Amino acid sequence: MYGNQESSHMTQTNNENVVEISGLKYRVGDKVIFDRLNINIPRGKITAIMGPSGTGKTTLLRIMTGQVLPDRGRVFVDGKNVRRLDTDELYDLRKEMGFLFQNGALFTDSSVYENVAFPLREHTRLPETLISHVVLMKLQAVGLRGAAGMMPAELSGGMARRVALARAIVMDPKIIFYDEPFVGLDPISMGVIVRLIRELNDSLGLTSIIVSHDVDEVNSVSDQSYLISNGKVVAYGTPEQLEHNKSAWVRQFMKGLADGPVPFHYPAPDYAEQLFGGERF
Repeated sequence: MYGNQESSHMTQTNNENVVEISGLKYRVGDKVIFDRLNINIPRGKITAIMGPSGTGKTTLLRIMTGQVLPDRGRVFVDGKNVRRLDTDELYDLRKEMGFLFQNGALFTDSSVYENVAFPLREHTRLPETLISHVVLMKLQAVGLRGAAGMMPAELSGGMARRVALARAIVMDPKIIFYDEPFVGLDPISMGVIVRLIRELNDSLGLTSIIVSHDVDEVNSVSDQSYLISNGKVVAYGTPEQLEHNKSAWVRQFMKGLADGPVPFHYPAPDYAEQLFGGERF
């Protein structure tokens, strides 16, 4: 797909895709995380990356943002070869990205207002009056303009996640990454976050990438999903297509079944040999 453009920062990628990953290989020690993984993420859509815990979903986000370099493979984000960018170029690319961390990652000693204003102060020279307008506009978008003066310790879990979302969009990014955005939320807060992801994606013209194992919530908001396991894509499609997929692995994951191809036990030596062979830890 990429011809001989590995040495270039730019390439003739498909302009309809904001992320293109080809032949991705990555391991930690002896453990293979990705083995020739291929993923394309279209512009303007909400794409979910799902799979059991420990399959490398968050690691994949870190590779897309250049925090981790793969062993092999090509990673293009917005037409740029992430592996070939220098520090300044990578820094510029990240200005086009928003990131909602699993725990919100708010600055505990700063107010809601200052948390949201931080990226503007860090990356722009906007006057204070304009910063105030942008911050209040983003807080209004997530329904928390009235909480601008509150401290993170005063917020509920759902409110903190919404403040983090306001901060993630304050720079008007092209791409926003969501790392397990539904974890720890009550049903009402979860519904609010699901609605915000959809509304913000469509109204701001974003491309949203969600890492999650919450099947119901992902299905309610995503346009398409990738299911990964054992370092590879095992299924891909719309929520409806995955719902009718005949694969035993896909059915086990989508239905939350205890029995299936995904084993209960982590790989271990023979049980009897370990019990009676005198092995110590």
